[in-house]
Amino acid sequence: MKIIPPGIRKYLEMSQRLRKHELQLTLWFTPALYILGSFFFAAATLLIDLNVQLGNLVPKFLQSKASVSRMLITTLIGGILTLSAYTLNSILVVLTTFSGQFSPRMLLNFVSDKRTQHVLGIFNGCFVYVLTLFIFITNYENQTFVAIPLVTTLVALFAAVTFIYFINHATTWMQVHNISFNMQSISKQILNQSIKQEMSPYRSTDTLYHGEEAKKKPEHPEKIYTKQSGYIQLINFDQIIDQAQKDNVVVQLEASVGTFLLEGNPILSYWSGNGEPKDIDHDLYLSMLEVGQKQTEIQDVEHGLNKLSEIAIKALGNNDPKTVSNVIHQLGELLLTISRMMNIPPYLVDNEKQLRLIIPGESFEYYLYKGYGYIRHYAEGNIQIITEILRVMNLLAKSVDSEHHTTLWEFACNTVYGFQSLHIYELDQHYLLETLKDLSETTGHKEKYESISEQIIEADQPTADPYKSQQKTAQYE
Repeated sequence: MKIIPPGIRKYLEMSQRLRKHELQLTLWFTPALYILGSFFFAAATLLIDLNVQLGNLVPKFLQSKASVSRMLITTLIGGILTLSAYTLNSILVVLTTFSGQFSPRMLLNFVSDKRTQHVLGIFNGCFVYVLTLFIFITNYENQTFVAIPLVTTLVALFAAVTFIYFINHATTWMQVHNISFNMQSISKQILNQSIKQEMSPYRSTDTLYHGEEAKKKPEHPEKIYTKQSGYIQLINFDQIIDQAQKDNVVVQLEASVGTFLLEGNPILSYWSGNGEPKDIDHDLYLSMLEVGQKQTEIQDVEHGLNKLSEIAIKALGNNDPKTVSNVIHQLGELLLTISRMMNIPPYLVDNEKQLRLIIPGESFEYYLYKGYGYIRHYAEGNIQIITEILRVMNLLAKSVDSEHHTTLWEFACNTVYGFQSLHIYELDQHYLLETLKDLSETTGHKEKYESISEQIIEADQPTADPYKSQQKTAQYE
């Protein structure tokens, strides 16, 4: 293994699922497959032209001498290489724009997009294809070719159409509403994959019983400690449950996916169901978790929330309120999906319905803060943005379970209290309080709204609208 370059060796040391995810984030893997396929395609084209007498089967205008074929291929090599250069330049422009205007973490989303990777693969494959044909037909002087010039021309036309498609794809992908929607869709896919598909077969159907079983956890259970610092990237729940069943222990995760741990921090704790001490293979359990130097989106919903928040924060710095509003709306839809999965119990059982794994669960309030907390902080007195957050929270309150109403109301009140010391324009204050009033009616806190509105009005006399003041003065005159 030591003779393998570190850049390749790291992929061999990963689990299959993490390796697949990481390869999707690279720019070389998909083009490498296209290049490999182009060699076979070129070999097939040569074999057909050299071994099958196509000249007897097609009209003469489709036949081409070796010298003409070489000239055609030479010209197309330069054309395809030029298109490839323009494509790479466009990718660099897109990546630079993303890094400066949105978030550096958005770069991987464009790179990992299947359409981007297929376009790069098509250009590299076409270039290698025509180059391979050029090398092999240089030794033929009197040969007449049919398949080579025809297929090469079609390949060049396909490359030209692909270039137009890529320009359209890049400009469409860079539009803000598409970026935020793609991010929100990815996060929802993570929820569906990690919660519904991975955990559902092991979810407890008897929450009360397994809740009592979880309370039997000893005061000082045995712990398994990390051997390296980093983020928890992936947890193989099925493997842990199967091994815990074999060892007859109950395992509890001490940290969730996306948490940063230092070397020597506890990551798992375990105890025997019958109270007897157990000696298990710690390294085996550690191999069922992936710890690395970066956060991944395989199972980490919070990472998606943070990336959406970063887009909004960048837009606030660039004085782009429409982008901020769009992100706020997408966050609202994502939080709605999260709220509907909050009631799932944290107990996972084996095929005999015995408790085997307890996973940490975050509250709806935690995800609400992670989604909107940073945005309201960096809004820095932008009442319009705060009003939009309250409006989306009111929409959330109409869709989520009533048990989350108090959380939404308290977060809204906490947000509004932060602007008591600011001078607010009259209309800004009016729309802010109207939105807060709507939220109070939806969440059943109308009485509390009256006291809050009085506090806000008394704390600061809003700056009057000059136009309205002039109108009032004119009326008195």
